[in-house]
Amino acid sequence: MTVKADHRHLYLQVIEQLKRDIASGVFKEKEKLPSEFELAKIMGVSRATLREALRLLEEEHYIVRRHGVGTFVNPRPLFTAGIEELASVSDMIRQVGMTPGTNFISSSEELATEEDMERFGCGPDERIMTIKRVRTADGEPVVYCIDVFPSRYVGEEFLKQENESIFEAIERTGNLRITQAVAQIEPVGYDEEASPILECEPETALLMLRQSHYAEGEEVILYSRNYFKGDKFNFHVLRKRM
Repeated sequence: MTVKADHRHLYLQVIEQLKRDIASGVFKEKEKLPSEFELAKIMGVSRATLREALRLLEEEHYIVRRHGVGTFVNPRPLFTAGIEELASVSDMIRQVGMTPGTNFISSSEELATEEDMERFGCGPDERIMTIKRVRTADGEPVVYCIDVFPSRYVGEEFLKQENESIFEAIERTGNLRITQAVAQIEPVGYDEEASPILECEPETALLMLRQSHYAEGEEVILYSRNYFKGDKFNFHVLRKRM
């Protein structure tokens, strides 16, 4: 496993070698790496070179360093998707050959707040529904979903179908079609509500995706906050030069 000298900086060669070792299973997911002293000796480099390589690997989320404990291999994301297309969580899970499921947490219905009135363009007498669910992949919780929308957009039977797609319910009963969404992604180190529900380990970060969904025109009909387990999901954006 000793790094062979070539024209590149040594720390880049260390990064490449460690990535290969992780990909081939020499170092397995969640496994603790040898100490810096041992790993530097194995790879035939200085500890300073190794530290720089580990720093960059941590930035790329290949490893995680726990102070006073050691360095561990991060699990690689199971789900990778672009956010240019409006796809459901269920579709993302099916694409990797896993079975999507839903654990229903709660639902509530209240009169619109000022924030709701501004978001949905509704009056104070409008009733707003909030639904909280956990989406699972082969039974493992991977996404915590909070969906908010005017109650009039779904039928009375909706809540009896806990696993039903909100998209489908809105489009079937409201004569509406969701055509686009404006999304914001925020990294969340730990969330008091979402992290325990998703059974996250202390070092597992979350990716929070805020989305305002629009029907044809400029009307917001659904607002969502989805918390994705950072060790399971990886999002990318296709950018084109104009």
